[in-house]
Order: sequence, then C-alpha cells, then structure tokens
Amino acid sequence: FLLAEGDATFLLLDGISFEQAAPIFCAGYTVYSGLRIAQPQPHERVAVVGIGGLGHLAVQYAKAAGFPTIAISRSPDKDKFVRELGADEIVRDGKGLLDAGGADVILGTSNSNDAMTDSVQGLRPDGRLVLMGFEAKPLVFSPGDFIMKRMRVLGSQQNGTEYLYEALDYVAKGKVRVIEETYKLDDITRAYGRVAEGKVRFRAVVVN
Repeated sequence: FLLAEGDATFLLLDGISFEQAAPIFCAGYTVYSGLRIAQPQPHERVAVVGIGGLGHLAVQYAKAAGFPTIAISRSPDKDKFVRELGADEIVRDGKGLLDAGGADVILGTSNSNDAMTDSVQGLRPDGRLVLMGFEAKPLVFSPGDFIMKRMRVLGSQQNGTEYLYEALDYVAKGKVRVIEETYKLDDITRAYGRVAEGKVRFRAVVVN
C-alpha cells in the first residue's frame, strides 16, 4: 500500500486494468496533454517524432481524436507496427514530412534533439512543435522559419489533472492500448535492468 493525499488519487474507469492505467499516469498523460495544449483544429494534421514509449501512445491518441496522423520513424522495420497503431502515413524525416504535405502539430516524443530539429522543416505555417522528449545537449533551431511562418514551440509533461480522465477514457474504450511488459515485485531488478538497457517494449509495469 501507499499513503497518499486524497487529491492525488483517482478512481479508475470501468474497463481499464491497473497494468494498462499505470503508464497513462506518466507517458500517456504527457502525450495526451501535449496534443490538447497544441489545440489542433479539425482540418489539421498531426505528426509524431519517435515511435517508442511515448510515441506509440501519441500516434494512437492523435488518430483516436480524429486527426490525420503521420509517424516520423527512421526504422523501416517498425512500419507494419506503426500502421497497426493507426498512422495514416509514415515518413523518415522532416523532408519526408514536408514532401507529404507537412503537419500543423508535431508531437516530439524522441529523445534525439537532432530528430526534433530536423522535423521542423515539415511544420506548416502557424504550426506547433510540442516537446516531450529531450537529451542533455542544447536544442538548436534557426529562428527564421519560426518568425516568417509564425511557428511556436511548446512543452508538455503531465500538466496537472485537467485532461487525465480523458486520457484514461480512450484506454477504457479500447481506442488506445498501452504496450507494456509486466513484472512481479520480486523480479523488479530484472525489470530495472531492461529499462536501463533500453530493451523494454515499451513500458515496464511492476505488479504485486
């Protein structure tokens, strides 16, 4: 058991397991908050950079919310999987995104700053780049495009509780599914090791 303040606890919706809910309170809610604060309009296109622990959820949320969804993935071996997540198109880089018509919102879930910078060439005028992943080195952009095309950079993490139940509701209704590995409490060392080595697909959940 865990002692917690009452206002920091939430009732799970019917139809969602603890194993599926746990990653939504971090990864899932981060990407869904990012989608919401970007305020995509019905006619706009959403792209996702990086198809990993955050990205596999970002693609599903964008598609489930009704937006044309483009995955930016440098790994052709992931294409079938990315299509199954709901991506309408797959491109390899920012130039590919530009050639495919661009995107109004880019959800940056990659931990590669170079991938984030590269993706901007596919951002449409008045576009929004939402940063959720990063690495230690500086993230560098040329200001020219941002000025001339009126583009914006936003940041997202869990962002309070405003949209949490919306994020959970997509999972409860089967529109978004978390891909996780489940471990018993006495196997937590192995779980931690797989996370540290980057081998988990895509979230590790420890159950008692």
